[in-house]
Amino acid sequence: MSTILKEPISKIIIEKPYLSDFFESYGITVDKNDERDLDTFFNELSEDLLEDVGTTLSDLKKAFNEYLSAMEEVLENDFQVEEITIIGGFNKSNEPENFELTIKKGDVVCIVGPTGSGKSRLLADIEWMAQGDTPTKRKVLINGEKPKKEWRFSTEHKLVAQLSQNMNFVMDLTVEEFVTLHAESRFIQDVDEKVNRIIEEANKLAGEQFTKDTPVTALSGGQSRSLMIADTAFLSKSPIILIDEIENAGIDRKKALELLVKEEKIVLMATHDPILALMGDKRLIIKNGGVAKIIESSEEEKAILPELEALDNKLLELRNRLRNGEVLK
Repeated sequence: MSTILKEPISKIIIEKPYLSDFFESYGITVDKNDERDLDTFFNELSEDLLEDVGTTLSDLKKAFNEYLSAMEEVLENDFQVEEITIIGGFNKSNEPENFELTIKKGDVVCIVGPTGSGKSRLLADIEWMAQGDTPTKRKVLINGEKPKKEWRFSTEHKLVAQLSQNMNFVMDLTVEEFVTLHAESRFIQDVDEKVNRIIEEANKLAGEQFTKDTPVTALSGGQSRSLMIADTAFLSKSPIILIDEIENAGIDRKKALELLVKEEKIVLMATHDPILALMGDKRLIIKNGGVAKIIESSEEEKAILPELEALDNKLLELRNRLRNGEVLK
């Protein structure tokens, strides 16, 4: 604590924004432009103020030191996931899957198969970081090692974020308030800049634009999904993103995928969309509840993408014309 005591308040609040929460919890107002060093700030607190907030100067300093140490320990222990490994289990007929797949940061793996084949079960095994304790008996390793218990069972150390098909908000907040709340909980610096960036990127994905003042409860399904993808890309510390059928969200799925990859997330995506399937580095073919085949996307397949995208754009154009009340001829 001795070093930080000599630093100006204005610098400390920028570098360690979570310290504002400490003082607010005591009802002590801190001016973010205050040029006094922290030691001077403490020593100039009046006896009346300390009495009003129910503490003494020595107790306040002790509590501050404990809070600072605890927060720095949490932030220093942020775990970096470089890769995950999925070790096969058994399908519904109890036949072994016989595969081991390692996925690295920035990789996109698509999960394809008929409805009811077991795509969502695979996503659930990864989210649970299964250790042979799910119906499939699969195992998931993090950086080549068995995950710690806190990674599996603690919400504070969650390594996986899942974007489901249906997303509904119940909070009575605007889009700006919702994203700001999340940013502040992550102790993000330059909150306003980050919030504006997220709303801007979300609108690039959404079919219909929304503003920062739009209530989150008024967002459409596509707008909600767009907001959560942008929020996940820029704010979520979860390095592994699981997406279930992004093509049904009414958003620009290609841009969404590119955004997540740009932020070096490990992306696993259940999809029926041939464009998304070919955009992935690999695709897992699910049959009878198990991984039946792993296919690496070839250059020949990727050469087909422009043709598929042209067809998709034509369908999108027709869809938008219908939405706008035009008659197709």
